Amino acid sequence: MACCDIDPARAASLADKIGCCEPETDWKKVVRRSDIDLVIIATTHDMLARIATEAARFGKHVLIEKPGARRADELEPVIHAAAQTGALVRVGFNHRYHRTFQKAREIFESGELGPMMFVRGRYGHGGRPGYESEWRADPEKSGGGEAMDQAVHLVDLSRWFLGDIASVRGSARTYFWDMPVEDNAFLLLESTEGQTAFLHASWTEWKNIFSFEIYGKYGKLEISGLGGSYGVERLTYYRMSAEMGPPETTVWEYPMADDSWKSEFMAFVEDIRLGRQPVPGPREAQAALHAIEEMYQDSEESMVRPTRAVLRAVK
Repeated sequence: MACCDIDPARAASLADKIGCCEPETDWKKVVRRSDIDLVIIATTHDMLARIATEAARFGKHVLIEKPGARRADELEPVIHAAAQTGALVRVGFNHRYHRTFQKAREIFESGELGPMMFVRGRYGHGGRPGYESEWRADPEKSGGGEAMDQAVHLVDLSRWFLGDIASVRGSARTYFWDMPVEDNAFLLLESTEGQTAFLHASWTEWKNIFSFEIYGKYGKLEISGLGGSYGVERLTYYRMSAEMGPPETTVWEYPMADDSWKSEFMAFVEDIRLGRQPVPGPREAQAALHAIEEMYQDSEESMVRPTRAVLRAVK
């Protein structure tokens, strides 16, 4: 095994923690090693697809941290390389593996909720001193701001329950942080079946928040908290009665430590064992990134619309 970082001290520190692991600083050397079968990539966004492409080209199975790339088209070489060598690629949308979402998915797949209507999601934190100087505030490295950080999780989860997205409207705004990327992202998605997702991700949430609500015709699932500073993971199931009125309510709480990354990794191991294509993989990541890109485009166009309206009024 090997662990790689451009900082030799950090590579050595991680190697010590893992044990039986060699520290390296050259990622190209690592992905070419014949004794390595699987590569986990957790880097700044500008390097994710580049390293994944090279690893897949050498036949390594790859787990890429979300969002997988800065733009959807950066994942095309990854997909092509994997198809050429048979490498399997998973993208780390680990929120699907939180206990609350696994239970919610179980209820969803049972059909108890009835036809889907819409979802509503909020996700945010307040940053930290110096946040505007970190790599996430550098568009060349990150590809964008809060939309690429937390909103992309909300988009992926929305697609998981509503299906493919047909249209996107949205706004990317910077209200507080002195940075060239947005600190708030607002998205309105519509699925191919006409269902809606209303999403807000924020770096100006002074008390960390996670809330995701899934509305079916006959019931609602409400997920809150992710553990730690986001609060205890909780799933509440509201079943609508025939008489309507107050719903029958069931609550599941998961106060234990978050095991979503472990569950995600074990699912990838099972993918490899069974030779099945991982989901979410590069195609799911591309779909989420396409939605983010459309939100950015709509946000830019919306800045021009008022000017056009004024010009028409003057004429």
